[in-house]
Amino acid sequence: VMLLQDMEKEKKMSEVEKKINETVKERIDQGQKDYYLREKIHAIKEELGDVAEIDKDVENIRKRLDENPYPEYIKAKVRDELSRYEILPPASGETGVIKAYIDWLMELPWWQVTKDNEDLNDAQKILDEDHYGLEKVKERIMEYLAVKQMTNSLKAPIICLLGPPGVGKTSLARSVARALDRKFVKMSLGGVRDEAEIRGHRRTYLGALPGRIIQGMKKAGVVNPVFLIDEIDKMASDYKGDPSSAMLEVLDPEQNSVFSDHYIEENYDLSNVLFIATANYLENIPPALQDRLEIIQLSSYTDAEKVNIAREHLVPKQLKENGLTPEQLHISDDMLLYLVRYYTREAGVRQLERTIAAIARKTVLAILKDGKESITLDKDLIHEWLGNEKTDYGKREEQDQVGTVTGLAYTSFGGDVLQIEATKFEGKGNLVLTGQLGDVMKESASIALDYIRSHAKEFGIDPECFGKLDIHVHVPEGAVPKDGPSAGVTMTTALVSCLSERPVKSNLAMTGEVTLRGNVLPIGGLKEKSLAAHRAGIDTILIPKGNVKDLEDVPQEVKDHIRFVPVATAQEVLKEALV
Repeated sequence: VMLLQDMEKEKKMSEVEKKINETVKERIDQGQKDYYLREKIHAIKEELGDVAEIDKDVENIRKRLDENPYPEYIKAKVRDELSRYEILPPASGETGVIKAYIDWLMELPWWQVTKDNEDLNDAQKILDEDHYGLEKVKERIMEYLAVKQMTNSLKAPIICLLGPPGVGKTSLARSVARALDRKFVKMSLGGVRDEAEIRGHRRTYLGALPGRIIQGMKKAGVVNPVFLIDEIDKMASDYKGDPSSAMLEVLDPEQNSVFSDHYIEENYDLSNVLFIATANYLENIPPALQDRLEIIQLSSYTDAEKVNIAREHLVPKQLKENGLTPEQLHISDDMLLYLVRYYTREAGVRQLERTIAAIARKTVLAILKDGKESITLDKDLIHEWLGNEKTDYGKREEQDQVGTVTGLAYTSFGGDVLQIEATKFEGKGNLVLTGQLGDVMKESASIALDYIRSHAKEFGIDPECFGKLDIHVHVPEGAVPKDGPSAGVTMTTALVSCLSERPVKSNLAMTGEVTLRGNVLPIGGLKEKSLAAHRAGIDTILIPKGNVKDLEDVPQEVKDHIRFVPVATAQEVLKEALV
């Protein structure tokens, strides 16, 4: 019996062995057949002079990997992908995807670096050549260069240039790249609302690509370019994700050394990139992102600065673009100032440049059509070519008025003066507000009225009159939306003047938020507001005591012509403002 069992076992074992041998033989036959056919195809292609591209590619990639100092984890990743790439048949859809991925990994800069301009005086000279003024920004860039030289570290800060349109934020970033002698890359975030634009798509998707940051780095070809992120306050967000949250990883110096792109999948070091972001409004940058940025404020230019910029930069540029020589068109500083004041009203110099371009084109026409040899610009010619004056320069009242006060506003185009008017008539104690005011400004008006009602006797106003009169407060230019708390003192003064019949001085302007107790709180945009007052020919400005520290930002030419009076309470305002 045992002998039979042993024989049975042996039989089973030999059957299994036979089966395995057959399978192996089949596979070897199949493998040999495949190998034989592939070699045959290869031989045919060689005969046709059409050697398989894949072999060449793989060889080239391996050679590049060995010859260049790619990080070890990238070499391992590429080799891994290469082995998959070789196995796949050329006609497979997957080969294209793998090849594209390998190309991205190989093309990205991993070690390439440009040498910075070590000559600080030369860098300062380049910055001054390209831009007039903007001292704070230039100083910050020079500090960065100096520290970099001292520590020999590439770690770069993340700077955000904040200011109204046309003051030179984008061109300043180009100028920084030129001064540092670095590559320059730009990415605009206006209207970007898909997180994948920043972080890339996963490779499982058809047509997947890395995000714009990695694309920018590939374009730069070095690990330390100047990377301009334009219009960072114009990002949108929708159901596809919030790109501003994805930007946190890019713009956080603590995190961006291991930036992760969905497509690349491997960590990428962005800590050597000098990121410069630009924005018009601080409120539109999410607070978490603001926290990561070093914000440098660029304010609007003074008239004198604009004339300088026009003379040094804009006029030569437009002469060149329109094929004119300096002898063919003469524009004096007085005429430039006239253009700045009466034909352009803006914080920056874009409109001024367009106006100078229009004059240059008309000069070319006059030279070619009318046979003029050269043109010297004067007021009559400006009126003939550009029409009547486009903007009012200075809108202060001529005489002291009852119920009309000059306020100061801060807009995206810099500062502005605005009149606030108040009038009373028989009624039932209603307060009417007009002039397309925002909620905050409407609240300022009711705070001002309630403050006056609680102190009516001090101001010589009959407390009974509030129930018998309707009061109307209007802020002219009704088509322009206005909001903000800084018209509080202006509204208070207008209402007291209107109810007590005392005129307000016409050469005086004011700004400040007012509380129910009559305290005057500090406001923003003092430099822009004082420039607007200076333009309007005003010689006294009432400012909150808390803003005295901001007076150092106000240009000297404005301080020479304007008396600044710090006030802490509404009583002080009224004492100074009412005749």
